[in-house]
Amino acid sequence: MTDLIHDPHGGMPRLLEIMRRLRDPQTGCPWDLEQDFASIAPYTIEEAYEVADAIERGAWDELKGELGDLLFQSVFHAQMAEERGLFSFDEVADTMSDKMVARHPHVFGDESRDKSSDQQTLDWERIKAEERATKAQGGALDGVALGLPALLRAVKLQKRAARVGFDWPDSGHVMDKLHEELEEIRQAKNREEQFEEFGDMLFVVANLARHLDIDPEAALRAASGKFTRRFRQIEAALAAEGRRPEDSTLEEMDKLWDAAKLREKIQRK
Repeated sequence: MTDLIHDPHGGMPRLLEIMRRLRDPQTGCPWDLEQDFASIAPYTIEEAYEVADAIERGAWDELKGELGDLLFQSVFHAQMAEERGLFSFDEVADTMSDKMVARHPHVFGDESRDKSSDQQTLDWERIKAEERATKAQGGALDGVALGLPALLRAVKLQKRAARVGFDWPDSGHVMDKLHEELEEIRQAKNREEQFEEFGDMLFVVANLARHLDIDPEAALRAASGKFTRRFRQIEAALAAEGRRPEDSTLEEMDKLWDAAKLREKIQRK
């Protein structure tokens, strides 16, 4: 197996063997041996975000490495599962293959491909609902993972509820509800009430994003990126004068912010 480990073209078998060696109780890496599903899960989520970040930045030279990091997370979990006698990596791959074949009868079965992407989405959701039924997940909200990012989970829960008719008829009603939630935050009497009402407001914001067909995670990332760009321009303008933000006033920084905002508008024209 030594030759395989050092084979630059060893592909998937090489990676699986490396993972097996890292977890070898006698000769493996002490850090890798200490890990379990719970300790590795945060890294799995982090790697998925790094893949998304590379795509969003168009950093195609980085994407291969980030996808490799994410693949390694699957290999790590599968190796720990195999050690417990739960399942192997091949079974993971077979499960995914079976799922894709079952969910694409218009590609791998007898159904016609002559349908819109919207119809395919509806068919996909129908098949998923049938799969949940076989797993005794009878409730409309069953199977929405607790570990999803909060905004994404809110949208998924709302989509599930909407499929059974529990939904606002249009975005106008959602905006009215948002104003209502803002007023309830203003009227909150203590920290506990503020916490609850703020959560309600964010849930409505996620619902509004769904009605407007906007990805709230992507929209918030874009807003954070915009804030970062403009604040760095404030820092650069102050640095040109030999100063830092803490050496200036809020009024000065507001003017520099407005100037940065204007420059961005001009550049977009």
